[in-house]
Amino acid sequence: MRRLATATFICAIAVGAMAQAQTTPAPQGQLPGAKPKPVTTQPVRPGVQAPADTANAMGQAERLALQSDLAWVGQYNGAITGDVSERMVNAIKEYQKLKGGKPTGVLNPQERAVLADTARRKQEGVGWKLVTEPVSGARLGIPTRLVPQQSSDGNGSKWTSPTGTVQVVLSRRKEANPTSAALADREKKEPGRTVDYSVVKPDFFVLSGLQNLKKFYIRGTFRGDEVRVLTILYDQATENTVEPVVIAMSSAFTAFPATLAAQPAPRRKVDYGTGLLASQDGAIVADREVTDGCVAITIPGHGHAERIAEDKERGLALLRIYGARGLKPLALSGGNAKSTVDIVGIADPQSQAGGAAISSVKAQLAANGPGDASLAPAPGLGFSGAAALDGEGRFVGITLLKPGVVAGTALIPATQVVLVGADSVRAFLTEQGVKPDGSSPDARAAIVRVICVRK
Repeated sequence: MRRLATATFICAIAVGAMAQAQTTPAPQGQLPGAKPKPVTTQPVRPGVQAPADTANAMGQAERLALQSDLAWVGQYNGAITGDVSERMVNAIKEYQKLKGGKPTGVLNPQERAVLADTARRKQEGVGWKLVTEPVSGARLGIPTRLVPQQSSDGNGSKWTSPTGTVQVVLSRRKEANPTSAALADREKKEPGRTVDYSVVKPDFFVLSGLQNLKKFYIRGTFRGDEVRVLTILYDQATENTVEPVVIAMSSAFTAFPATLAAQPAPRRKVDYGTGLLASQDGAIVADREVTDGCVAITIPGHGHAERIAEDKERGLALLRIYGARGLKPLALSGGNAKSTVDIVGIADPQSQAGGAAISSVKAQLAANGPGDASLAPAPGLGFSGAAALDGEGRFVGITLLKPGVVAGTALIPATQVVLVGADSVRAFLTEQGVKPDGSSPDARAAIVRVICVRK
């Protein structure tokens, strides 16, 4: 009886459900008894990431490289900082449209590879190199094929094209209590300048516009009373070529390279210095540190040199070349350095785009010692062993740069230079049995480059 009652109850529920289904009104617009239309569902799509979010997800180095490459192909004209901006995203879109792609604002791997290759070829086309300015030690990028000619003095360095259509000048000066605003105002007032763009920040300023018939770009900054200004001048006809380079130069310019966490620099595998011919039989005075630990020492134009002796106290080394003829050693009779000297030497190749030109910079005597002195500012890498001359061009000593230091991965140029006086140089040569027999007053004819190769 209990099973029969349960079955009857279940049947009643089923019948009631069928009746209810038959009496349920059909949806509006649908005939009673018609088969219900299938319900259309929309798949839930995950949120699409914005181009700026994609860029922010990159590493800092990758963003810097992307901005730099976009600048080199002429699509990005902002500061290369690694910060994501609307300008950067728009530059990506414009580049994609230029290449016939969809302007998504996010480069796919193929597009990124093409951009990097194009930027690299642009850099190679202008001879782009990062160099250390030999007078101040500032770091900057130079398009060496556009401006192959370089000259330096105590006020900085200048790079120019053969016809003067492009000029790059890094100047330095002392100024009491400088401010960015005051420095910018001074630059604006230079004759012939019309400024159409100006940015003045507490620690730097940027100006651009026209100077007579040339376009100009200026970036300046200061530290203490030292002012350093990068000025780029170029003919308007070269605008398409030069403007992408200008952006790269501005971003590469480091007026005061960091010296934090400095430690003695390891010896370089290839070291460059300056040597001074002291006798007609091939005696050369050079920096002991530059020529220390070398497996080979080369004097370009003369071949191998042998290190005969060293003097740790004076910091000098004696080299000798054999079989050379027509040498013109400098007269070492000695002059009188009162306050300013001319340092004649050969800057490190990196500082002169791989060149080996002899140049001259000025320095002030900072402190006198027993026959020797300290000089400031330091002339930069490569000048260690250079000849110092007085105001009348007479020999007063040899300059020795103190070793550089390492801060992070950057080699910071030496910040102090010692002048080994003429008396000390002559005494060193006498002790080694060398009789200086030079009669030439031309220091440039007696200067040679010294190249040390280490293991």
